[in-house]
Amino acid sequence: MDYEAVIGLEVHIQLLTNTKIFCSCSAKFGADPNSQVCPVCLGMPGVLPVLNKKVIDFAIRLAIATNCKINEKSIIARKNYFYPDLPKGYQISQYEQPVCEHGFLDIPDNGDTTRIRITRIHLEEDAGKSMHSESYVARDESLVDINRCGVPLLEMVSEPDFRSPSQVSAYLTKLRQIVRYLGICDGNMEEGSMRCDANISIRKRGETKLGTKTELKNMNSISAVEKALEYEIRRQIAVLEDGASIQQQTLLWNANKNCVEPMRSKEYAHDYRYFPEPDLLPVVIKQDWIDSVKKLLPELPDVKKQRFVDEFALPEYDASILTDDLAIADYYEKLAENVKDKKAASNWVMGDVLRTLHENQLFISELKVTPEYLAEIIQLVDQDKISVKIGRKVFEICANSGKKPQVIIEEEGLVQISDTGELEQLVEKILDENPNEVEAYLAGKEKVIGFLVGQIMRASQGKANPKSVNEILKSKLESRR
Repeated sequence: MDYEAVIGLEVHIQLLTNTKIFCSCSAKFGADPNSQVCPVCLGMPGVLPVLNKKVIDFAIRLAIATNCKINEKSIIARKNYFYPDLPKGYQISQYEQPVCEHGFLDIPDNGDTTRIRITRIHLEEDAGKSMHSESYVARDESLVDINRCGVPLLEMVSEPDFRSPSQVSAYLTKLRQIVRYLGICDGNMEEGSMRCDANISIRKRGETKLGTKTELKNMNSISAVEKALEYEIRRQIAVLEDGASIQQQTLLWNANKNCVEPMRSKEYAHDYRYFPEPDLLPVVIKQDWIDSVKKLLPELPDVKKQRFVDEFALPEYDASILTDDLAIADYYEKLAENVKDKKAASNWVMGDVLRTLHENQLFISELKVTPEYLAEIIQLVDQDKISVKIGRKVFEICANSGKKPQVIIEEEGLVQISDTGELEQLVEKILDENPNEVEAYLAGKEKVIGFLVGQIMRASQGKANPKSVNEILKSKLESRR
């Protein structure tokens, strides 16, 4: 507790464009190695890059959503370094004049809100991929897949405003939600479409001078980022407590061993010898371009969440869950249009809908229970035509078959028993079969009524009207005093 962490993030956001940033090759994930390449992304002599306009559109979207200033003029640069999976020997990126800068994201932080400043968002092409797996190559060899070369990225660099791994987790969670809402990235860290590098140092509490930083890489989930940071904080504290000094270096997170491993000494900006890309003109973004993109922006998560609270009178917790994913939010809105009780609709979505999606690993678009079908189930429950228990059974059958709820109810004989005469006979039967419980109730142990209701519902296979059952049961019990 004598130390505090100082953390800054570099998040690479792989864009959902059909083609790469400087050529017409497909940017689709998962193709056969080296099947999506051309002379441009292979770095052949004499080829010329052509900027994909969609990349700038997506950069403008993210800039607006993260409160960034969009520069009217930005410079594309060469970032020089050698890797086997970088055919040109340099990466086309931005440095001194990025496309966007000076923004912020407000994140939840232990019941409060913390503002994280965004230094810059710049364009960048991705590098290829070195493959070391023994399933591909001999033990002492590596192969290179160039498919990823030229896939468009936005790199979002924060100020060192994080003081805990939990703040980093909240930031990444919110950023992933935003890019998915914007439709610019699927946010899948496991597939590498959103990648995070963290720069971290520690210092004594109260000090203002920054300590020596290390960079953490190779973290393929938000939980992995949090674990890696927690480990590195403990490691750096232990080093300083032993009287040694922190070495500035790049570290890899080994998820199998839950530890960090050194990769190389940390580079400085001058190591990359940035200079303006001579084959590409500066990017000029006029206000009318920004305005045209702004018109197409969806309602952003925080705005949608507050609207759900105001318009549907939902608790903040419900609104947070329902707006976490845009497709779930859209499903709920369509459902809410067709039911009176918006909170009941929320309960069904947060319960049965999300559980079914999780258990069956489905997207909401694949769920056979449409918002209209679920609205019908909720209405039938409200009208006392089926019980909540039967409603859940109808939902389950509908999720498996896609049949309309009313058809399921008729085929399965699930109409709720509300006939008073039939229910009275059923209640009398259960009372006669359970004399000990009746005596206990009459002796003042009123909690036993729950057991009797359960027996009646079981005997009716869940079809008895619970409200009517309770009324009739209490009346019959009192008549036996």
